[in-house]
Amino acid sequence: MNGAGPPRSGTLRTLVGELVSHVLAELPDDRRIVVGLCGPPGAGKSRAAGELVSALARAGIAAGQVPMDGFHLSNRQLDAHGTRSRKGAPETFDVAGFHRLLQRVRTELDETIYVPDFSRPLDEPIAAVHAIEPHTRVVVTEGNYLLLDTGGWERLRPLIDLAIYLDVPDTTLRPRLIHRHRATGRADAQARDWVREVDLPNAATVARTRCRADLVWRPVP
Repeated sequence: MNGAGPPRSGTLRTLVGELVSHVLAELPDDRRIVVGLCGPPGAGKSRAAGELVSALARAGIAAGQVPMDGFHLSNRQLDAHGTRSRKGAPETFDVAGFHRLLQRVRTELDETIYVPDFSRPLDEPIAAVHAIEPHTRVVVTEGNYLLLDTGGWERLRPLIDLAIYLDVPDTTLRPRLIHRHRATGRADAQARDWVREVDLPNAATVARTRCRADLVWRPVP
């Protein structure tokens, strides 16, 4: 995969199959590789990452996950900084911690590295949900801002060997995101307001980064 080129379309299953084939063909013997799945909120990044890790395991390649959302600042910290109303924006993450962990998974090959994730029911990050074991060959990271080039996020792209942008239109994202927020306790009006005022502006920020991906993929059902 040499440069993004024109966007391609297909199911997530097709994308995962192509990525597994690419990894099998290109996996080096002397180091781990990092695959990054980027895209707007609601694009299906977490699902795709989980399917890719499982597919790599079936192909005999040990893989692990490093979700960007594990580096959400806690609600306590957001309240302290007055940014809870923008939760999910680039400045509401511990980008330095995320960067440092990606550095570790590339260089610390002889020890287990524990990785946080985010709990939607709790609306908080949780420590040590995932583990990158010494035998792990591929690390799959996913998140909105993997390709952002400001605010410290620009340090991430050099650590990602293969970056895929999931290109999903707002007309698809909006109902997904409203459903997500309603499922975690927001009233319908609150969910719609949050999507309009927070999620979709963040999605516009993310969309401007797709030119930095190696592959732009438009998922279809």
